[in-house]
Amino acid sequence: MSAADDAALLAAVTASLPELAEITDAGLRDKVARAWAYSLAHSSFNAIDEIRGSGVPDSPRMKRGTQLDHIRGVTRLALAMGDEMKGRFPELPIDRDLLAACALCHDVGKPFEFDPDNQKRWRADTVATGRPALRHTLYGVHVCLTVGLPEEVCHAADFIQESAPEDEDLKRTLLARLDAAARPETIIASSSSGLLPTRIASGC
Repeated sequence: MSAADDAALLAAVTASLPELAEITDAGLRDKVARAWAYSLAHSSFNAIDEIRGSGVPDSPRMKRGTQLDHIRGVTRLALAMGDEMKGRFPELPIDRDLLAACALCHDVGKPFEFDPDNQKRWRADTVATGRPALRHTLYGVHVCLTVGLPEEVCHAADFIQESAPEDEDLKRTLLARLDAAARPETIIASSSSGLLPTRIASGC
């Protein structure tokens, strides 16, 4: 990608995310925009709103909207909750700039996970490549570190959602391996709806 293409993509990302203006630190604001530009540039997508609105590629679509609507909505909700908490508890050390950056970047790895070429490659050999449901969080950390975002923002991208089939042994093994590999502060969630959490997490 040429310098002109890079600049055009960065400008398009900035225009698509008006919530960037909530970040008063110009350097941090620029890095958040660059994180999304980097992620898109390393995928087959040209814009965030080209990515379907769903948690993972195989989960049901949102009733309306795209990933852009999701990212913007999460950011507005996060800022509203932060402002409300700060108003009620002024002593809370809430860094509004970091809060906005974390919200804007929490799914910055999704262009990689949702990329049709990657999906095709992963489905061709799931034994070798693993389940794509684990990929956007880890890739998001890579993106954040690559563009120089603070570690606090990397933590926001480092949320692991386990979405394996409803098989107790499979989920127990997968969660145990994730727990062993992840940092202690990493949140690991499960999509299970019919299995007891105490049983599937017993190996952690």
